[in-house]
Amino acid sequence: VQSPVCGPSRMSYYTGRYMRSHGANWNGFPLRIGEPTLGDHLRKLGVRTALVGKTHMTSDDEGMQRLGIDPGSIIGVLASECGFEPFDRDDGLHPRGRKHKSAPFNAYLKAKGYEGDNPWETHANSGVAEDGSQQNGWLLVHADKATRAPEEDTETPWTTREAMRFIDEAEAKGENWCLHLSYIKPHWPYIAPAPYHDMFDASQVLPAVRAESERGNDAHPVYRAFMDLRVSRNFSRDEVRERVIPTYMGLIKQIDDQLGLLFKFLKDKGIEDNTLIVFTSDHGDYLGDHWLGEKDLFHEVSVKVPMIVVDPSPSADGTRGTVCDALMEGIDLTPTFIEYFGGASPRHIVEGRSIAPWLRGETPASWRTHVFSEYDYSMQDVRGALGLPVDKCHLFMCFDGRWKYIHAPGFRPMLFDLENDPKELRDLGGDPASQSVLARMRDALMEWSLTDHNRITTPDAKIEGYSSAAQLKSGILIGYWDEAEVEEARRKLGL
Repeated sequence: VQSPVCGPSRMSYYTGRYMRSHGANWNGFPLRIGEPTLGDHLRKLGVRTALVGKTHMTSDDEGMQRLGIDPGSIIGVLASECGFEPFDRDDGLHPRGRKHKSAPFNAYLKAKGYEGDNPWETHANSGVAEDGSQQNGWLLVHADKATRAPEEDTETPWTTREAMRFIDEAEAKGENWCLHLSYIKPHWPYIAPAPYHDMFDASQVLPAVRAESERGNDAHPVYRAFMDLRVSRNFSRDEVRERVIPTYMGLIKQIDDQLGLLFKFLKDKGIEDNTLIVFTSDHGDYLGDHWLGEKDLFHEVSVKVPMIVVDPSPSADGTRGTVCDALMEGIDLTPTFIEYFGGASPRHIVEGRSIAPWLRGETPASWRTHVFSEYDYSMQDVRGALGLPVDKCHLFMCFDGRWKYIHAPGFRPMLFDLENDPKELRDLGGDPASQSVLARMRDALMEWSLTDHNRITTPDAKIEGYSSAAQLKSGILIGYWDEAEVEEARRKLGL
């Protein structure tokens, strides 16, 4: 993924652009008005592009106000929803606050008769103790309890039903469609409905991937600061992992079961064999690995996510059931979908590359040799702990399939050799013997950083089609000495 945090990672998926290009560096940071998105590209191809579930998109209200765009207009809604038609947007996190009380899932629960202002919190994400009392699902100690709401009234089944409702509608209208089905779970609050809350137990929890040496005296200052966060300290305790991870596994099983229902739905409608399906995630979760909680940094458990693709095209028959180890990025999905619907990606805007050739068993020419990810940690308490100004809280990752290099401005770099240290337990960033690798990876990062895609208003074709003849034809005579020189130039250009 292009960032180990939900918001910027998702904005990269939705735009096909790196975080440094789209500028939405954190959850709640608006995607600026005018930033082209997947929905914008597909609408030109006649494709209805809709959302069911979560995006973390925040609208650029200031930008719309500056340009006189009504947020309630069609243009305003699409700009506010990252280019998606918000068939049923629900970001799945409804803490106390006015704007969350009318969210679609909360509205559904209220219509079902659940009481209170926020049944998302009090029923779908609160547990029940043995004495029948309500237990706060935000607290990790209650992760083993079942939600007060039955399974059918929790987020994952509701989201699946809404997806089916959209597909029914789009198919009835004979529309070409692309649906972003975005489940919130597994995610905090870590609490699951029965029977998923106790489907797994502590005996099935794999040992944490970590070593005492990681938090020794040589630990990188930024890494150490993240290990000192409350969520990391708690997930470093076996008691917490053994309480939370079985529930996390249950939430995954719930999604697996719901996807089974969705796939059966597609089959029953007769569209299973002409629907491209891509399953992936915006980031991983440490859950105690490397003495960390949440996501944030660049270990494999955080930035390397699964991507399962089902391409119904006969041209993809030869790769079914196979694994592709090529270096791919989240930004590759936008150009893949554009190609699938018969379009061509605007190369001056979209930074990813279509993976369609890989699905057909072809190796694209000049495929990338490195992948990149970025992180702006200025919104974390780590910034204060390290005494850094806002503009110095950046991390940049470059990975070539073996070496993972992390540039940390103001500090030494981090370096991991995944061939000899696949669990990433030994940071070689300060190792004198690794200087040549550090230099090579730093150069690769530098080359990438100097290749931007900020010229989004002028396509390459316009530049390639430019000729000095246009200037001469319009009477702009820059650098000519006399009339004879002008006439000679006109003659050569056939003017």
